[in-house]
Amino acid sequence: MIATIYASAPMRLRGPSLVTLAIAALLAGCGGSSGSGSDTSSQSSSRGGLPAGCKEVAKPKPKHVELKRPPQAVRRGQRLTATVSTSCGSFEIALDTRDSPQTVNSFAYLAKKGFYDGLDFHRVVPHFVIQGGDPLGNGQGGPGYTVVERPPANTVYRRGVVAMAKSQFQPPGASGSQFFVVTAPADAGLPPDYAVLGKVTAGMDAVMRIASLADPKLGAPGGEPRAPVVIDRIAIQ
Repeated sequence: MIATIYASAPMRLRGPSLVTLAIAALLAGCGGSSGSGSDTSSQSSSRGGLPAGCKEVAKPKPKHVELKRPPQAVRRGQRLTATVSTSCGSFEIALDTRDSPQTVNSFAYLAKKGFYDGLDFHRVVPHFVIQGGDPLGNGQGGPGYTVVERPPANTVYRRGVVAMAKSQFQPPGASGSQFFVVTAPADAGLPPDYAVLGKVTAGMDAVMRIASLADPKLGAPGGEPRAPVVIDRIAIQ
């Protein structure tokens, strides 16, 4: 099933990932980031139409994965940071172990296992989210298991917030491996249905560099970026 994100406000891509009018409006993201936060659409571009700071890479081949859900190793309140290194630069996520210990535990397990290495950001929605972490690269893949951890009812998905994508048929808080980073200027207009992974605390300029690769020809729902963006590695500290 396609992991998507549905917006509640009419101009928030309702009708995604992080998915169509017929498939729904895509994936989700983060809020309140630090870093430059600059919109790289205004930056100079390198050859091939890539923004400065991105390197040319090939789109990864799909791979099928079947893993078992890991035992709980992350402690509630434990301080953890994920550094996401991509072909467009790196950004850091302060992982939310207080409200989402199970979600963080799964993400950290996959990262340490190298699951995310070589996967791409398969969906980029203008002024909404960037979404990645799918081994199939089409929004339908996952790790082979699901975690369900419903976020607090007062959750707001602002720029810089990182959350987990799910299909419309899964319960609130369900997640596999796909995650999204919110790039909307303020509130992305999402209901509190997406498990929160954390918040970008550094490198928001890299996130916006990826966001600048949205293909305007694909329209409001967004879709595959104009050029591949690949995750080199996610390190947990």
